[in-house]
Amino acid sequence: MTTTVGRYIGQSVKRREDPRLLTGHGRYVDDVQDAGTLHVAFVRSNVARGRITELDVSEARALPGVEAVYTADDLNPMIQQYWASMMGPRIEMGGESVYPPVSVLAPGDVRYVGDPIALVIATSRYIAEDAADLVVVDVEPQRPVLGLREPITNTDLVHPETDSNVSQTMPLPEIPEIEALFANAPHVVTRTFAGARATNVPMEPRGLTVHYDRYRNEMLIRAATQSVHEIKAFAARLTGVPESNVRAVADDVGGGFGQKMMVMREEAAVIMAAFKLGSSPVKWIEDRRENLMASNQARSEEGDLTFAVDAEGHIMAVKCNFFEEVGAYPPSAGATAMLAIGVFTGPYKIPIIIPGCTAVYTNTVGKSAYRGPWALETIFREQMMDHVAREIGMDPIEFRRINIIQPDDLPFKTATEMTLENITPSETLEQVVEMLDVDSFRAEQARAKAEGRLLGLGIGGYVEPSAIAFGVLNSDPAVMTMDVSGKVQVRLGTGSHGHSIETTIAQVVATHLGCDIDDVAVIQGDTATSPMGPGTGGSRTAVIAGGAAQTASIEMREKLVRIAAQLLEASPDDLEVNGGVVSVKGTPQAAIPFAQLAMTAHMAPDMLPEGMGPGLEVIARYRPPTEFTWSNATHGCVVEVDRETGMVDIKRYIVSEDCGQMINPMVVEGQIAGGVAQGIGGVLFEDMAYDSDGNPLATTFLDYLLPSAPEMPDFEYGHVESMSNTLGGYKGMGEGGAIASPPAVANAINDALAQIGVPALTRFPFGPSQIIDAINAG
Repeated sequence: MTTTVGRYIGQSVKRREDPRLLTGHGRYVDDVQDAGTLHVAFVRSNVARGRITELDVSEARALPGVEAVYTADDLNPMIQQYWASMMGPRIEMGGESVYPPVSVLAPGDVRYVGDPIALVIATSRYIAEDAADLVVVDVEPQRPVLGLREPITNTDLVHPETDSNVSQTMPLPEIPEIEALFANAPHVVTRTFAGARATNVPMEPRGLTVHYDRYRNEMLIRAATQSVHEIKAFAARLTGVPESNVRAVADDVGGGFGQKMMVMREEAAVIMAAFKLGSSPVKWIEDRRENLMASNQARSEEGDLTFAVDAEGHIMAVKCNFFEEVGAYPPSAGATAMLAIGVFTGPYKIPIIIPGCTAVYTNTVGKSAYRGPWALETIFREQMMDHVAREIGMDPIEFRRINIIQPDDLPFKTATEMTLENITPSETLEQVVEMLDVDSFRAEQARAKAEGRLLGLGIGGYVEPSAIAFGVLNSDPAVMTMDVSGKVQVRLGTGSHGHSIETTIAQVVATHLGCDIDDVAVIQGDTATSPMGPGTGGSRTAVIAGGAAQTASIEMREKLVRIAAQLLEASPDDLEVNGGVVSVKGTPQAAIPFAQLAMTAHMAPDMLPEGMGPGLEVIARYRPPTEFTWSNATHGCVVEVDRETGMVDIKRYIVSEDCGQMINPMVVEGQIAGGVAQGIGGVLFEDMAYDSDGNPLATTFLDYLLPSAPEMPDFEYGHVESMSNTLGGYKGMGEGGAIASPPAVANAINDALAQIGVPALTRFPFGPSQIIDAINAG
């Protein structure tokens, strides 16, 4: 038996989602207008830390059209369980709580600006907002706990229920033999790097509608979520409603980047409010100000790095000590530095790493996943590679070449006991260097300097632990059915929010089943019809959901071939599958289309092979052979820095990506472009700053600056396709663009500034004011 593999995989098939999404016919959570829906508005704190001395909701409750006003006293005591499936039940680890204290509304004190104090339910959002304005709240301000290092020893506590502001910690060890190595190394370079606090800013903010029928004890949730099964399970734990009685639906979802993976406090509060109300649907749609000031934030991180390097430029050992803010209420543990430490060595042969990390609670918005949540390891390490190279008098590209993992080194065990295989960091580096034509650029850079212009070149590389496969993320399902007409439906536990899953999974199925892509329907986003899976995140879908779809396709194809062999009185080994037809090799007239085979399976079971039951259904679940499927890339960036204004113009941006077998090159390049745009924003524009009183300073797009099309260069792509050890040879790549772009841009800016003797910048953002200050100080 043979099939035509490659007919769709590797082709830039046009996205099947685009006709409805690009013409405005998508269906997002706010587009669903159920009769009798009530609307929610939150009363939020305008103080970062303080005790609530007065909370009077009587006037709000009396406003016509208001159905209910709930406070912490109404909802918090009703909470049954409050934990995320990805992290597991609330436990203690080493004396430190994995989660912050439980509350959906402020429990007598407020802990960040935007902290929800009360929830208003009314017949319209307008009335709900008016009623929220009538709630009387007095807060006695207290000194907020802020910063990355100060909270460690601060006796003021973000959470009075705890005895420390430290969320998680792993102290940096002192090992005498390693200290001696650093003391005697030919070169020792130390730097501190800092990220700029950022937020995900999906096109569609958070939102959900919850309808609880108390008489049936059933709950229907429509949500903007990355995982319908997670919000279903969370709601069941939260309220005590049996999970079998909860249904969650996500139609089109307008982006997430990690923000919609976990259930946050406002969503939990709406679920609790609908449960308490027990009648009409209750809807909350987050507005943009709420999204900026109260949804998750990330990247508020610092790293102290020290590299020991020998006389030839080989890295001998590294110390890295990371500090991160997790805010007041991270929806999960929040901390990601431990994972970052595990992959810190990246694409380099670093023999020794001495790690430490500390995560602290602060009176700011909680930290949660943002595209590449472990990205600090690459962002800091790749900047450090340039800093070290320049300090020891070596070209940064050559320094990378000396230390990078070569093909002959694989499989390579890192200093953190990770085994890297099927990666191509040296190949992607050389491809970027060739595409950049570095020698020609350096000549151009010299000519530009003579003209008073500053050009710079930067490189950033990474090895990414994609397709995370442990805990609840260990596997993904696919349920495939074929109807009487021969059309195929594949049901997944994924949750698309811009990933082209409807297209790419159809390509996988059509290729391995041997049918036309138009005969494949991909179904997801409804717990009533989709098998249980962890949703979409962690660069998992192509590898794990794709593996499940491929497994189901092959099993379905084998069933069809067995039926055809019975009907054609032929051996299965003599049959081939192509274009939705099973035929005898070399005898195309001896053929049966899928529709006839399906009709036999569904309507004439007595004609099926012995032992085969009626119908055509396959249930598959795929778990990769390892917990991580490694992917890698190298980015190259050329910038021009205006020495008078500090403005940065990105002249070229090149990416060499190895994500294994590309299912759809157009989708791959789209994912890269989106990630790179976010990474550029994190260096040049975005900064979710707070003042000394804990007030957020960027609650509109006038202050929180996003990159837009005019600031983006034309991206140039190179591809290296080395197969992974997973089904199909796929690797994850959804986050890589956002991981390598910040250091590539930062290194290019510092390369430009170095020509006039300006010390390298180390703290994001690298905006015009920061660049001009550095030039003036240099």
